[in-house]
Amino acid sequence: MTEMRRLGRKDLHRLLDENGLTPSKALGQNFVADPNTVERIARLAGVGVGDRVLEIGAGLGSLTLALAATGADVIAVEIDRYIVPVLAGLVPNNVRVVEGDALTLDFGELLSDERSTYTLVANLPYNVATPLVMTLLEHVPQISRMIVMVQREVAERLAATPGSKIYAGVTARRSYFAEAKIVGQVSAEVFIPKPRVSSSLIEITRRPMPAVDVKIAPYSEIAALIRAGFSSRRKMLRRSLSGLVSEEGLIAVGIDPTARAETIDIFEWGKLAGWIRSQENLPSPS
Repeated sequence: MTEMRRLGRKDLHRLLDENGLTPSKALGQNFVADPNTVERIARLAGVGVGDRVLEIGAGLGSLTLALAATGADVIAVEIDRYIVPVLAGLVPNNVRVVEGDALTLDFGELLSDERSTYTLVANLPYNVATPLVMTLLEHVPQISRMIVMVQREVAERLAATPGSKIYAGVTARRSYFAEAKIVGQVSAEVFIPKPRVSSSLIEITRRPMPAVDVKIAPYSEIAALIRAGFSSRRKMLRRSLSGLVSEEGLIAVGIDPTARAETIDIFEWGKLAGWIRSQENLPSPS
């Protein structure tokens, strides 16, 4: 571990003033101004010397510095071109600052060493958190674990279990790739500016293998089925999936046709996608 430079509220205000910066509402910028909070996140990440970390939305570097102090190698991504040079001037040598939009970055190129796995640790802008988490799960297998701070409602939805009112299509799709649990809460008081919503820390751990064997059905077909089921979540599956699968098909895989999408787990969605493939005589996916 290396000696840590800590950024408190006064430090962040000074950096903003000295560089003529103001937090951008359009970019969803809320900077963490409490050293204890970022140190807690770094501890939850459990990273150290030899580990590789991806941080998205690094901002002015409060969390970046806490992660760097663990001795891990950090790639810090920041979209704001005005903040990037300020951030680069603050961080130590084990941090690589990258300017870019995480929603369009080529992570395959950025995380080019396929032998390495990465932990994502980030204070994610509320407006991009869900699509970004899903994009990384779907397309960036190098990321094996995430400790991310998101809006509390987003965290609860991502970590929900079948049968709960907040279980959604994105929950089911997340569970294909990973398990998730909420590991902490973060007060709005620690941010500059103070957000109007509460935040939670969620841990997302990628499964060694997807929840459904690809030989049963590919993810694309399972995801399409999930989206159809949740497109009218108040409807029974025999109606929301009408045209895709018959009542007989639901019964064949042990699903009650009167059930609703929020009661079906990822394993059942996989069985259903596999049954559809068998009826269409499609070849087994490789």
